Amino acid sequence: MDDTEYHRRLGIGESAFDALEEHLEHRTYEGREYRHVPDYRYGVERGTALIGGEVVRGFPKIARTLVLETGVPNQFDDRIAVEEKLNGYNVRVARVEGDQLAFTRSGMVCPFTTRMIERLVDLEALFDEHPEAMVCGEMIGPENPYTAHDYPGVDSLAFRAFDWRDRRSGEPLDVEKRRERYERFGVSQTQLLGIYDVDETASELRPTVEELDAEGREGVVMQSLDGSTQLKYTTSASSRSDLAYAFSLPFDYGQEFMFRRLLREGFQTVEWDESDDVARGRARDLGEAILLSMRDAIETVDDGGAVGERHTVRAGPETVDVLLEHLREQGLRLEIEDDRREDGDRVVTFCKRVQSSNDRIRNYLEGYIVKE
Repeated sequence: MDDTEYHRRLGIGESAFDALEEHLEHRTYEGREYRHVPDYRYGVERGTALIGGEVVRGFPKIARTLVLETGVPNQFDDRIAVEEKLNGYNVRVARVEGDQLAFTRSGMVCPFTTRMIERLVDLEALFDEHPEAMVCGEMIGPENPYTAHDYPGVDSLAFRAFDWRDRRSGEPLDVEKRRERYERFGVSQTQLLGIYDVDETASELRPTVEELDAEGREGVVMQSLDGSTQLKYTTSASSRSDLAYAFSLPFDYGQEFMFRRLLREGFQTVEWDESDDVARGRARDLGEAILLSMRDAIETVDDGGAVGERHTVRAGPETVDVLLEHLREQGLRLEIEDDRREDGDRVVTFCKRVQSSNDRIRNYLEGYIVKE
């Protein structure tokens, strides 16, 4: 397909596509060339891929509210569905030229996920009946190469669908139809927590969010029943987990990342009208997440070790090989810490080295002077 056809399928003019083309990133997957949009530009979603004459739309960015009581009515006019927000990595699965491919949020074909999704869920019947479908979901579980998190009943890696969109237009199915279809095709979904009137959402959701928080879960996604408008709200546990992670690599995450999460905590303690004692408990939990994680990182380097992102994956030997190659192609430095075989699978624990935190912690330990 020439680029004229691509701009028509994207719904933008030729001049806009010409301008967009300068920013497209070029990739190859198993000999197949494709391009993707790394950032939102010219009305085209981040992660949109142009491959094999087809357009696979990116997933839209979901707005966040810091205050349920005021944020929800500002975003919605009618009843809304609330589903659990899971902590993993976002993938979109589409059938292109007869092949089932898994795309990451940025629009790259992930060779690991493309292989693993066929092991985790059978989508053949779904794509046979709906070849235009874009299956959107979260890859979750402790044996996860990008975002590892424990969930009850998930021992390794699992897929949970949270949206269904047309891969060419990006238009979503309404919530009820989407859930019915996934159930019919036997595809596991994120948990539906309820359907509420806009004016009752804040009061009804408070106990749900508190329960999710107590279980260390991430939060909720609210959406209009037609699926066109979405809004997210996260738990304090999620913010603490993010901050603990960020401060375990203190020189690799910017101030904006940290400030956004502290901001969520500040608004939530006011929104929930917490007493001084409860607010102090929240502050202690936040302080521990920040300081203890950073202390662990400094002690690790001081003892001659290295800090980084540790992950364990379990898959066929060839799938593990292509994952490690894919990560190294992204410029990541990997250290294999354990590599074994279990029941025909290869189980590998690896560390993604983050040089900035390692180098700067070591420099400060050796007496480098901080100029402030």
